[in-house]
Amino acid sequence: MLFSFSLKSSILLIFFFHGIVFSTLLLVKGLQTENKSNLLLSLFILLCAFYIAPFMFGYAGWYSKQHYRDFLFYVPFQQLFLLPPVLYFYIKTLLDKSFQFSTKDYIHFLPATIYLIYSFIIFIVDKVILNEYYFYSDGKDKDFSFWYQVAGLFSLVFYLIRSLRTYNSYRIMTYNSVSFAESVMFKWAKRFLTAFLMLIIIRILFFMINPEWDEFGKKFWYYVSFSVLFYYVSISGYTNSILSATSFKDFTINPNADLKLEADNISETEFINNTKEEKNKVQDLDMWKEKIETLMCNDKMYENPQLVISDISSKLGTHSKKVSQVINQGFNMNFNDFINHYRITYFLQKIQGGEHNIQTFLSIAFECGFNSKSTFNRAFKRATSLNPKEYIEKYYKK
Repeated sequence: MLFSFSLKSSILLIFFFHGIVFSTLLLVKGLQTENKSNLLLSLFILLCAFYIAPFMFGYAGWYSKQHYRDFLFYVPFQQLFLLPPVLYFYIKTLLDKSFQFSTKDYIHFLPATIYLIYSFIIFIVDKVILNEYYFYSDGKDKDFSFWYQVAGLFSLVFYLIRSLRTYNSYRIMTYNSVSFAESVMFKWAKRFLTAFLMLIIIRILFFMINPEWDEFGKKFWYYVSFSVLFYYVSISGYTNSILSATSFKDFTINPNADLKLEADNISETEFINNTKEEKNKVQDLDMWKEKIETLMCNDKMYENPQLVISDISSKLGTHSKKVSQVINQGFNMNFNDFINHYRITYFLQKIQGGEHNIQTFLSIAFECGFNSKSTFNRAFKRATSLNPKEYIEKYYKK
Protein backbone atom coordinates (compact mmCIF):
# COMPACT_ATOMS: atom_id res chain seq x y z
CA MET A 1 0.00 0.00 0.00
CA LEU A 2 1.33 3.38 -1.05
CA PHE A 3 1.99 5.85 1.78
CA SER A 4 4.88 8.27 1.61
CA PHE A 5 5.91 9.09 5.19
CA SER A 6 6.89 12.74 5.03
CA LEU A 7 6.82 15.20 7.94
CA LYS A 8 3.43 16.57 6.88
CA SER A 9 1.73 13.25 6.15
CA SER A 10 3.11 11.69 9.35
CA ILE A 11 1.86 14.52 11.57
CA LEU A 12 -1.64 14.34 10.11
CA LEU A 13 -1.53 10.51 10.30
CA ILE A 14 -0.98 10.71 14.08
CA PHE A 15 -4.04 12.92 14.52
CA PHE A 16 -6.06 10.74 12.10
CA PHE A 17 -5.17 7.57 14.02
CA HIS A 18 -6.05 9.10 17.39
CA GLY A 19 -9.33 10.37 15.96
CA ILE A 20 -10.30 6.84 14.90
CA VAL A 21 -9.31 5.46 18.31
CA PHE A 22 -11.27 8.03 20.35
CA SER A 23 -14.24 7.76 18.01
CA THR A 24 -14.31 3.99 18.61
CA LEU A 25 -13.96 4.39 22.38
CA LEU A 26 -16.83 6.87 22.53
CA LEU A 27 -18.96 4.67 20.28
CA VAL A 28 -18.47 1.67 22.59
CA LYS A 29 -19.13 3.82 25.68
CA GLY A 30 -22.23 5.33 24.11
CA LEU A 31 -23.67 1.95 23.17
CA GLN A 32 -22.96 0.51 26.62
CA THR A 33 -24.58 3.41 28.48
CA GLU A 34 -27.18 4.25 25.79
CA ASN A 35 -25.86 7.80 25.89
CA LYS A 36 -26.81 9.76 22.77
CA SER A 37 -24.32 12.56 23.43
CA ASN A 38 -21.41 10.10 23.44
CA LEU A 39 -22.64 8.57 20.17
CA LEU A 40 -22.86 11.99 18.54
CA LEU A 41 -19.43 13.00 19.83
CA SER A 42 -18.09 9.73 18.41
CA LEU A 43 -19.56 10.63 15.02
CA PHE A 44 -18.18 14.17 15.25
CA ILE A 45 -14.63 12.94 15.94
CA LEU A 46 -14.89 10.39 13.12
CA LEU A 47 -15.99 13.14 10.71
CA CYS A 48 -13.06 15.30 11.88
CA ALA A 49 -10.65 12.43 11.19
CA PHE A 50 -12.15 12.01 7.71
CA TYR A 51 -11.95 15.78 7.20
CA ILE A 52 -8.13 15.79 7.37
CA ALA A 53 -7.81 12.48 5.45
CA PRO A 54 -7.59 13.92 1.88
CA PHE A 55 -4.68 16.18 2.84
CA MET A 56 -2.99 13.45 4.84
CA PHE A 57 -3.21 11.05 1.89
CA GLY A 58 -2.35 13.87 -0.50
CA TYR A 59 0.94 14.53 1.31
CA ALA A 60 1.46 10.76 1.24
CA GLY A 61 1.28 10.74 -2.58
CA TRP A 62 -2.20 9.36 -3.21
CA TYR A 63 -3.29 12.05 -5.66
CA SER A 64 -0.41 11.09 -7.98
CA LYS A 65 -1.55 7.45 -8.37
CA GLN A 66 -4.57 6.49 -10.46
CA HIS A 67 -6.55 4.16 -8.20
CA TYR A 68 -5.70 6.05 -5.04
CA ARG A 69 -6.63 9.32 -6.73
CA ASP A 70 -10.00 7.91 -7.79
CA PHE A 71 -10.64 6.82 -4.21
CA LEU A 72 -9.99 10.34 -2.91
CA PHE A 73 -12.00 11.90 -5.74
CA TYR A 74 -15.18 9.88 -5.36
CA VAL A 75 -15.36 9.37 -1.58
CA PRO A 76 -16.74 12.56 0.06
CA PHE A 77 -14.39 12.69 3.04
CA GLN A 78 -15.12 16.30 3.97
CA GLN A 79 -18.72 16.29 5.22
CA LEU A 80 -19.12 20.04 5.65
CA PHE A 81 -22.92 19.83 5.75
CA LEU A 82 -22.93 17.02 8.31
CA LEU A 83 -20.38 18.27 10.85
CA PRO A 84 -22.33 21.40 11.96
CA PRO A 85 -25.69 19.71 12.73
CA VAL A 86 -23.86 16.88 14.51
CA LEU A 87 -22.18 19.53 16.71
CA TYR A 88 -25.53 21.17 17.36
CA PHE A 89 -27.36 17.99 18.33
CA TYR A 90 -24.40 16.94 20.45
CA ILE A 91 -24.91 20.10 22.53
CA LYS A 92 -28.66 19.41 22.77
CA THR A 93 -28.20 15.81 23.93
CA LEU A 94 -25.33 16.81 26.23
CA LEU A 95 -27.50 19.31 28.09
CA ASP A 96 -30.77 17.41 27.90
CA LYS A 97 -30.59 13.67 28.53
CA SER A 98 -34.28 13.27 27.67
CA PHE A 99 -33.90 14.72 24.16
CA GLN A 100 -35.47 12.58 21.44
CA PHE A 101 -35.09 13.14 17.71
CA SER A 102 -38.33 14.16 16.03
CA THR A 103 -39.18 14.08 12.35
CA LYS A 104 -38.42 17.79 11.91
CA ASP A 105 -34.96 17.34 13.44
CA TYR A 106 -33.93 15.12 10.54
CA ILE A 107 -34.41 18.07 8.17
CA HIS A 108 -31.09 19.40 9.49
CA PHE A 109 -29.37 16.46 7.83
CA LEU A 110 -31.01 17.02 4.43
CA PRO A 111 -28.14 19.11 2.91
CA ALA A 112 -25.62 16.41 3.87
CA THR A 113 -27.87 13.75 2.31
CA ILE A 114 -28.19 15.75 -0.90
CA TYR A 115 -24.41 16.14 -1.09
CA LEU A 116 -23.96 12.38 -0.66
CA ILE A 117 -26.44 11.78 -3.49
CA TYR A 118 -24.59 14.36 -5.61
CA SER A 119 -21.27 12.57 -4.95
CA PHE A 120 -22.82 9.21 -5.83
CA ILE A 121 -24.23 10.57 -9.11
CA ILE A 122 -20.78 11.89 -10.04
CA PHE A 123 -19.27 8.46 -9.37
CA ILE A 124 -21.92 6.64 -11.43
CA VAL A 125 -21.58 9.00 -14.41
CA ASP A 126 -17.76 9.05 -14.48
CA LYS A 127 -16.93 5.46 -13.59
CA VAL A 128 -19.96 3.43 -14.72
CA ILE A 129 -21.80 5.25 -17.52
CA LEU A 130 -19.03 7.17 -19.32
CA ASN A 131 -16.03 5.31 -17.90
CA GLU A 132 -14.00 8.52 -18.12
CA TYR A 133 -13.48 11.73 -16.17
CA TYR A 134 -16.40 14.00 -17.00
CA PHE A 135 -17.17 15.76 -13.73
CA TYR A 136 -13.50 15.42 -12.81
CA SER A 137 -12.11 16.56 -16.14
CA ASP A 138 -10.42 19.47 -14.36
CA GLY A 139 -8.54 17.03 -12.10
CA LYS A 140 -9.67 18.76 -8.88
CA ASP A 141 -11.35 17.12 -5.90
CA LYS A 142 -14.97 18.29 -5.60
CA ASP A 143 -14.67 18.43 -1.81
CA PHE A 144 -12.44 21.49 -2.26
CA SER A 145 -14.83 23.39 -4.54
CA PHE A 146 -15.07 27.01 -3.45
CA TRP A 147 -18.89 26.98 -3.25
CA TYR A 148 -18.84 23.90 -1.01
CA GLN A 149 -16.21 25.31 1.34
CA VAL A 150 -18.04 28.65 1.67
CA ALA A 151 -21.40 26.93 2.22
CA GLY A 152 -19.76 24.75 4.88
CA LEU A 153 -18.45 27.84 6.66
CA PHE A 154 -21.89 29.47 6.71
CA SER A 155 -23.35 26.23 8.02
CA LEU A 156 -20.83 26.25 10.90
CA VAL A 157 -21.74 29.83 11.82
CA PHE A 158 -25.47 29.08 11.67
CA TYR A 159 -25.22 26.06 13.94
CA LEU A 160 -22.88 27.81 16.37
CA ILE A 161 -25.55 30.47 16.88
CA ARG A 162 -28.20 27.78 17.43
CA SER A 163 -25.92 25.95 19.87
CA LEU A 164 -25.27 29.13 21.86
CA ARG A 165 -29.00 29.80 22.09
CA THR A 166 -29.58 26.25 23.29
CA TYR A 167 -26.89 26.64 25.95
CA ASN A 168 -28.29 29.99 27.07
CA SER A 169 -31.83 28.55 27.35
CA TYR A 170 -30.45 25.70 29.40
CA ARG A 171 -28.58 28.14 31.62
CA ILE A 172 -31.72 30.21 32.30
CA MET A 173 -33.80 27.10 32.96
CA THR A 174 -31.21 25.65 35.32
CA TYR A 175 -30.79 28.76 37.44
CA ASN A 176 -34.56 29.02 37.75
CA SER A 177 -35.06 25.37 38.64
CA VAL A 178 -32.28 23.96 40.84
CA SER A 179 -30.30 25.20 43.82
CA PHE A 180 -27.05 23.64 42.58
CA ALA A 181 -27.01 25.27 39.15
CA GLU A 182 -23.25 25.78 38.96
CA SER A 183 -22.74 22.04 39.46
CA VAL A 184 -24.77 21.18 36.37
CA MET A 185 -23.73 24.12 34.20
CA PHE A 186 -21.31 22.07 32.14
CA LYS A 187 -17.91 23.68 31.94
CA TRP A 188 -17.20 21.12 29.26
CA ALA A 189 -20.09 22.44 27.15
CA LYS A 190 -18.58 25.93 27.41
CA ARG A 191 -15.17 24.66 26.35
CA PHE A 192 -16.70 22.71 23.50
CA LEU A 193 -18.52 25.79 22.20
CA THR A 194 -15.31 27.78 22.57
CA ALA A 195 -13.52 25.19 20.43
CA PHE A 196 -16.42 25.45 17.97
CA LEU A 197 -15.89 29.24 17.79
CA MET A 198 -12.12 28.87 17.37
CA LEU A 199 -12.75 26.45 14.52
CA ILE A 200 -14.80 29.10 12.71
CA ILE A 201 -12.20 31.80 13.35
CA ILE A 202 -9.46 29.55 11.94
CA ARG A 203 -11.58 28.77 8.86
CA ILE A 204 -12.25 32.46 8.20
CA LEU A 205 -8.59 33.36 8.77
CA PHE A 206 -7.33 30.79 6.30
CA PHE A 207 -10.05 31.68 3.81
CA MET A 208 -8.67 35.20 3.83
CA ILE A 209 -5.06 34.02 3.55
CA ASN A 210 -5.66 31.54 0.76
CA PRO A 211 -9.13 30.79 -0.65
CA GLU A 212 -7.76 28.05 -2.97
CA TRP A 213 -8.56 25.02 -0.81
CA ASP A 214 -6.86 22.48 -3.08
CA GLU A 215 -3.46 24.15 -2.69
CA PHE A 216 -1.78 21.61 -0.43
CA GLY A 217 1.36 23.50 0.46
CA LYS A 218 -0.54 26.53 1.76
CA LYS A 219 -3.14 24.62 3.78
CA PHE A 220 -0.94 22.44 5.97
CA TRP A 221 -0.98 24.74 9.01
CA TYR A 222 -4.75 25.06 8.80
CA TYR A 223 -5.17 21.30 8.95
CA VAL A 224 -2.68 21.04 11.81
CA SER A 225 -4.63 23.71 13.73
CA PHE A 226 -7.89 21.91 13.01
CA SER A 227 -6.35 18.60 14.11
CA VAL A 228 -5.16 20.06 17.42
CA LEU A 229 -8.68 21.36 18.10
CA PHE A 230 -10.45 18.10 17.41
CA TYR A 231 -7.75 16.19 19.30
CA TYR A 232 -8.47 18.38 22.34
CA VAL A 233 -12.21 17.76 21.91
CA SER A 234 -11.54 14.02 21.64
CA ILE A 235 -9.56 13.78 24.87
CA SER A 236 -11.69 16.21 26.89
CA GLY A 237 -14.97 14.78 25.63
CA TYR A 238 -13.95 11.26 26.56
CA THR A 239 -12.44 12.01 29.97
CA ASN A 240 -15.05 14.48 31.21
CA SER A 241 -18.01 13.14 33.09
CA ILE A 242 -20.90 14.46 31.04
CA LEU A 243 -23.93 14.21 33.28
CA SER A 244 -26.98 16.44 33.57
CA ALA A 245 -29.29 16.56 36.54
CA THR A 246 -31.99 18.51 34.69
CA SER A 247 -33.97 18.24 31.50
CA PHE A 248 -35.71 20.68 29.19
CA LYS A 249 -38.69 18.37 29.33
CA ASP A 250 -39.21 19.08 33.02
CA PHE A 251 -39.58 22.81 32.66
CA THR A 252 -41.23 25.28 30.31
CA ILE A 253 -39.31 28.35 29.21
CA ASN A 254 -41.20 31.10 27.46
CA PRO A 255 -38.71 33.81 26.50
CA ASN A 256 -41.41 35.68 24.61
CA ALA A 257 -43.62 36.10 27.66
CA ASP A 258 -44.58 39.73 28.12
CA LEU A 259 -45.96 40.69 31.52
CA LYS A 260 -46.40 44.38 30.67
CA LEU A 261 -49.90 45.79 30.44
CA GLU A 262 -50.69 47.04 26.95
CA ALA A 263 -52.65 50.26 27.56
CA ASP A 264 -53.15 51.25 23.92
CA ASN A 265 -56.63 51.16 22.38
CA ILE A 266 -58.51 49.96 25.48
CA SER A 267 -61.75 51.28 26.87
CA GLU A 268 -62.24 52.93 30.28
CA THR A 269 -64.07 49.82 31.56
CA GLU A 270 -61.27 47.59 30.39
CA PHE A 271 -58.75 49.87 32.07
CA ILE A 272 -60.61 49.67 35.41
CA ASN A 273 -60.86 45.89 35.13
CA ASN A 274 -57.15 45.64 34.31
CA THR A 275 -56.30 47.87 37.27
CA LYS A 276 -58.27 45.62 39.61
CA GLU A 277 -56.61 42.57 38.10
CA GLU A 278 -53.17 44.07 38.63
CA LYS A 279 -54.06 44.87 42.25
CA ASN A 280 -55.17 41.28 42.78
CA LYS A 281 -51.89 40.08 41.23
CA VAL A 282 -49.90 42.21 43.67
CA GLN A 283 -51.86 40.83 46.60
CA ASP A 284 -51.44 37.29 45.27
CA LEU A 285 -47.71 37.87 44.83
CA ASP A 286 -47.35 39.15 48.40
CA MET A 287 -49.26 36.15 49.72
CA TRP A 288 -47.03 33.65 47.92
CA LYS A 289 -43.89 35.54 48.93
CA GLU A 290 -44.90 35.20 52.57
CA LYS A 291 -45.62 31.48 52.13
CA ILE A 292 -42.22 30.85 50.56
CA GLU A 293 -40.36 32.89 53.19
CA THR A 294 -42.17 31.06 56.00
CA LEU A 295 -41.30 27.72 54.44
CA MET A 296 -37.63 28.69 54.15
CA CYS A 297 -37.42 29.92 57.75
CA ASN A 298 -39.37 27.09 59.37
CA ASP A 299 -38.35 24.04 57.33
CA LYS A 300 -34.86 25.22 56.32
CA MET A 301 -35.19 23.46 52.98
CA TYR A 302 -32.09 25.27 51.75
CA GLU A 303 -30.02 22.82 53.81
CA ASN A 304 -30.78 20.19 51.14
CA PRO A 305 -27.85 20.38 48.66
CA GLN A 306 -30.00 18.71 45.97
CA LEU A 307 -32.98 21.03 46.40
CA VAL A 308 -35.01 21.65 43.24
CA ILE A 309 -37.94 23.94 42.68
CA SER A 310 -40.43 21.07 42.55
CA ASP A 311 -39.57 20.31 46.20
CA ILE A 312 -40.81 23.79 47.13
CA SER A 313 -43.91 23.63 44.97
CA SER A 314 -44.88 20.23 46.39
CA LYS A 315 -44.65 21.58 49.94
CA LEU A 316 -46.83 24.57 49.02
CA GLY A 317 -49.32 22.55 46.99
CA THR A 318 -48.78 24.46 43.76
CA HIS A 319 -46.83 24.06 40.54
CA SER A 320 -43.16 24.88 39.90
CA LYS A 321 -43.94 27.63 37.42
CA LYS A 322 -45.85 29.55 40.09
CA VAL A 323 -42.96 29.34 42.57
CA SER A 324 -40.47 30.40 39.92
CA GLN A 325 -42.64 33.37 38.94
CA VAL A 326 -43.01 34.54 42.55
CA ILE A 327 -39.26 34.28 43.21
CA ASN A 328 -38.39 36.06 39.95
CA GLN A 329 -40.89 38.89 40.36
CA GLY A 330 -41.21 39.11 44.14
CA PHE A 331 -37.56 38.75 45.14
CA ASN A 332 -35.89 39.79 41.86
CA MET A 333 -33.78 36.64 41.91
CA ASN A 334 -33.62 33.34 40.14
CA PHE A 335 -34.23 30.19 42.17
CA ASN A 336 -30.55 29.29 42.48
CA ASP A 337 -29.59 32.74 43.84
CA PHE A 338 -32.64 32.80 46.11
CA ILE A 339 -31.68 29.55 47.84
CA ASN A 340 -28.01 30.53 48.04
CA HIS A 341 -29.08 33.79 49.70
CA TYR A 342 -30.65 31.77 52.54
CA ARG A 343 -27.61 29.51 52.71
CA ILE A 344 -25.25 32.47 53.04
CA THR A 345 -27.50 34.07 55.66
CA TYR A 346 -27.47 30.83 57.64
CA PHE A 347 -23.70 30.60 57.23
CA LEU A 348 -23.27 34.13 58.63
CA GLN A 349 -25.50 33.24 61.59
CA LYS A 350 -23.22 30.31 62.35
CA ILE A 351 -20.17 32.58 62.09
CA GLN A 352 -21.78 34.98 64.55
CA GLY A 353 -22.21 32.04 66.88
CA GLY A 354 -18.47 31.33 66.69
CA GLU A 355 -18.71 28.02 64.83
CA HIS A 356 -15.78 28.99 62.63
CA ASN A 357 -13.58 28.55 65.70
CA ILE A 358 -14.41 24.84 65.99
CA GLN A 359 -14.81 23.73 62.37
CA THR A 360 -13.70 24.74 58.89
CA PHE A 361 -15.54 27.15 56.61
CA LEU A 362 -16.21 24.32 54.18
CA SER A 363 -17.79 22.12 56.84
CA ILE A 364 -20.11 24.95 57.83
CA ALA A 365 -20.91 25.63 54.17
CA PHE A 366 -21.88 21.99 53.64
CA GLU A 367 -24.15 22.16 56.68
CA CYS A 368 -25.85 25.19 55.11
CA GLY A 369 -26.61 23.29 51.89
CA PHE A 370 -23.69 24.06 49.57
CA ASN A 371 -22.28 21.08 47.71
CA SER A 372 -18.90 22.42 46.59
CA LYS A 373 -16.22 24.82 47.77
CA SER A 374 -16.17 26.81 44.51
CA THR A 375 -19.94 27.35 44.54
CA PHE A 376 -19.84 28.49 48.16
CA ASN A 377 -16.94 30.90 47.57
CA ARG A 378 -18.65 32.49 44.57
CA ALA A 379 -21.97 32.87 46.41
CA PHE A 380 -20.26 34.29 49.51
CA LYS A 381 -18.27 36.86 47.56
CA ARG A 382 -21.32 37.85 45.56
CA ALA A 383 -23.22 38.48 48.80
CA THR A 384 -20.52 40.18 50.87
CA SER A 385 -17.93 41.37 48.30
CA LEU A 386 -15.35 39.49 50.40
CA ASN A 387 -14.11 35.94 50.58
CA PRO A 388 -14.76 34.08 53.89
CA LYS A 389 -11.25 34.66 55.23
CA GLU A 390 -11.37 38.39 54.48
CA TYR A 391 -14.82 38.59 56.06
CA ILE A 392 -13.61 36.99 59.31
CA GLU A 393 -10.54 39.23 59.45
CA LYS A 394 -12.66 42.34 58.89
CA TYR A 395 -15.56 41.68 61.27
CA TYR A 396 -14.32 39.09 63.74
CA LYS A 397 -10.67 39.93 64.16
CA LYS A 398 -9.50 39.03 67.64
